[in-house]
Amino acid sequence: MGRHSLPDDPDPYSAGAAPALPPSGPSGAPRRRKRRRTLLVTTAVVLALGAGTAVAARSGLLPFDEPCEGDTVRLKVAAEPSVAPALRTVADRARENHTTSDGQCLDIRVSDRTGAEMAGTLGSGSDAGYDVWLPDSALWVSRAASSGKALPLESTGSVASSPLVLAAVPDAAKKLGWPEKTYSWAELAAATEKDALRVGSADPARSATGLLSLAHIQRSTAGGKDGGGKGKGDDADIRTAATAKLLSERTAPGDPQVLATLPRDASGAETGNPQRNQALLLSEQAAYAHNTGQENAPDLRLFSPGDSTAVLDYPYTVLDAENLGTAKTRAATRFQTLLGSDSGRRVLRDHGFRTGHGQADDTLARTAGSRDPQPYGEPPADPPKTEELNAVLGMWTVTVQSARLTTVVDASASMSAPVPDSQGQSRMTVTKSSLLQALSQFTDDDEIGLWDFAVRLDGDRDYRKLVPAQRLGERTDDGGTQRERLTAAFGSLEPIEGGATGLYDTALAAYKDARDTYAEGRFNALVVLTDGANEDPGSVSRAELVKKLRQLAGTERPIPLIAIAVGPDADEAACREIAEATGGSSYQVSDPAEIHEVILKAIMSAGQSGG
Repeated sequence: MGRHSLPDDPDPYSAGAAPALPPSGPSGAPRRRKRRRTLLVTTAVVLALGAGTAVAARSGLLPFDEPCEGDTVRLKVAAEPSVAPALRTVADRARENHTTSDGQCLDIRVSDRTGAEMAGTLGSGSDAGYDVWLPDSALWVSRAASSGKALPLESTGSVASSPLVLAAVPDAAKKLGWPEKTYSWAELAAATEKDALRVGSADPARSATGLLSLAHIQRSTAGGKDGGGKGKGDDADIRTAATAKLLSERTAPGDPQVLATLPRDASGAETGNPQRNQALLLSEQAAYAHNTGQENAPDLRLFSPGDSTAVLDYPYTVLDAENLGTAKTRAATRFQTLLGSDSGRRVLRDHGFRTGHGQADDTLARTAGSRDPQPYGEPPADPPKTEELNAVLGMWTVTVQSARLTTVVDASASMSAPVPDSQGQSRMTVTKSSLLQALSQFTDDDEIGLWDFAVRLDGDRDYRKLVPAQRLGERTDDGGTQRERLTAAFGSLEPIEGGATGLYDTALAAYKDARDTYAEGRFNALVVLTDGANEDPGSVSRAELVKKLRQLAGTERPIPLIAIAVGPDADEAACREIAEATGGSSYQVSDPAEIHEVILKAIMSAGQSGG
């Protein structure tokens, strides 16, 4: 983390810093419990103050009695609940010690806010009422910024980090061969499924821990960096979806909630309780907090995947810096400097976080549950890209709540136009390939159907139903499956020579059909892909279509229409208006190869908003 030159002392409370922690952890070494830790820290602080106050006062480190030169500057900080207590400790000491920024006393107030909560608020364009945001992962900052509505967000460095691991209770860890046995992410997923261990996870839709863990499982399963993955492409996607399905049955909103699903009794009395998880996808810091804070619960043992180290990076993010004002901007920088000081880092380590370059000392790692040869000192892997995370989230959404989708594809003549930089492939060819990629993300329990459309494609109708929506695993009359039937139907899609775009009548008919065939307990949606504007003069008007869609849409049977405008000739405005009438969303893509990512992103977004 970069250091900043300020006119105030960089470490004003070092004399009262907490002492180094004693060795502890699952090996039988003395454990640090809350009451004992409180007594030790209190005693140490009293002794330190008694011995060092005079020297500290002379040096200007503890200016208790010195008034501030100006007014107090208040800084409002929204922090992930896991790191908020450490930030409050640093903030409280700064306030108690009259720490200043440009001569003004710092008054830093820290509130608990999850990354998902803040990203949703900021992404909607709302003013969250904070000056600084410290989520547990940069992915939340990216998600908020990607909406295009958020205030300017400026991340100025990481104040802490914590790697992600599989944390297991002693019996489960022994079954997995802890600590000698090491795993890749893919191997961990396979081992937990094979050994029928009860593995829990924080919800990837609301937790960076859950999402990043699943993304690294996906990458490893596909044969990423030394991952030992056995599959490529569709096979890897299906296997990752199976892992996601297993996790979805034992999911909690976040780390604190999923930790509550572990056995509460170290005697082993609850080990066989099917309601209790035996292992969790977790951060090292959460495992550290569990091992040091739970009096009777069994200690956790950690498996650190050897193929890549996924980390929570806790980015220090200033909100709307240009309009924050000089005093608050300087105060924000000052607070970050305090967190990066020696005493600030000690506070973070005391709460189980790695600081500096992310290396853990033996005490922290062993207390959290690591043992050699687990590679807990490995450098972090490149974080998953936004498109990777969107794909994983889309897969998670349709895994947790099985989907019922009808995909409606434009078959007008313009779909034969070549796509730039695609070796002469047509829009339809690239679209089919992208749809097949999207299909691989769905499980056998999902229901998918297919229509195509062009003006008067089927008699007087502009559309035809090629494959009715059914479970992908359903057996068809010819002995195959619905997935195989759809794969063949996607492959046979072709542009209609001379065909015009019959968008409006098709959208209305498909939406009515989706209403009539609505599946309770599933995520229902309609996906319409078009590369043009409505060209049927005899069709319903756009205004009438929008009115009828609004009448059909409702909360009792929510069916968002996801409209995808492909290429430069698509009527993006019409797509947007049609989609919004149903509570859905529209997307503009220049390259049909992006369609599968857009579908998954749209499903994720609609699923998170309740359909």
